[in-house]
Amino acid sequence: MNNSLQIFTKDSFSVRTIQDDNGVIWFVAKDVAQALEYGLDGGTGKYFAHVPEIWKGGKRISTPSGEQEMLCLTEQGLYFFLGRSDKPKALPYQIWIAGDVVPSIRETGFYATPAAAQQILNNPDIFIDMLRAYKEQKARNAELEAKNDFLEQEAQSLQRQINTNKPKVIFADAVDASKDSMLIGNFAKILKQNGVDIGQNRLFEWFRKNGYLMNVTYGERKNMPTQKSMDLGLFEVKKTVVNNPDGSNRITHTTKITGKGQIYFVNLFLKEN
Repeated sequence: MNNSLQIFTKDSFSVRTIQDDNGVIWFVAKDVAQALEYGLDGGTGKYFAHVPEIWKGGKRISTPSGEQEMLCLTEQGLYFFLGRSDKPKALPYQIWIAGDVVPSIRETGFYATPAAAQQILNNPDIFIDMLRAYKEQKARNAELEAKNDFLEQEAQSLQRQINTNKPKVIFADAVDASKDSMLIGNFAKILKQNGVDIGQNRLFEWFRKNGYLMNVTYGERKNMPTQKSMDLGLFEVKKTVVNNPDGSNRITHTTKITGKGQIYFVNLFLKEN
């Protein structure tokens, strides 16, 4: 994923965004809640429970205290949330949708600001370019939907296997076929789902205690693989360039478990269990 953080600002609405490898923009849910003046006691997840799952998800975000997984919304998820919010700061958006966008679409078949509409009238080629861009975006969306459908079918196929075989055996087989690296937090969730009583923090601690990650609690070496782990091919480190608000750049490092590492650690944990 391209974790270059950007700021989406409209009037007083300022939210961090990231763009994933498919070009999809994700909005940090915590920033959305703060912009609308929701209280953050107990976390932000409760405010976004009604947002459809396809329009939200956890993403790795670089923060001053280090990289964290945070709840994010797609553009559709953001609009859905704003449309249902009862906060005063959401009202201008709701008035814009109900007062301008929807009536314009009903009357003309599309929405454009008065300035944009005048540009189209003065230069019809602008509208042709817009339609061409829309066609290309629609084709990309169709490609992504086809890819998602394929992945969903693969997931359903694997689930059928899990339902008819011993879960740990199927889990080991699935990991054995893995070719992609995985975030340690996601690997902890999979272990948990398959009978290994461990979470992300305890898994990090286990890796440090057993010499797979650097046993330091702060600094650039925190949670970086040891030389032994790298020699065994158990981990890889992904570098990401982050754009700071002041225009400068910084590089973050994220440790991920390789396909080989997933097999290695699954065998260890299943033996321990």
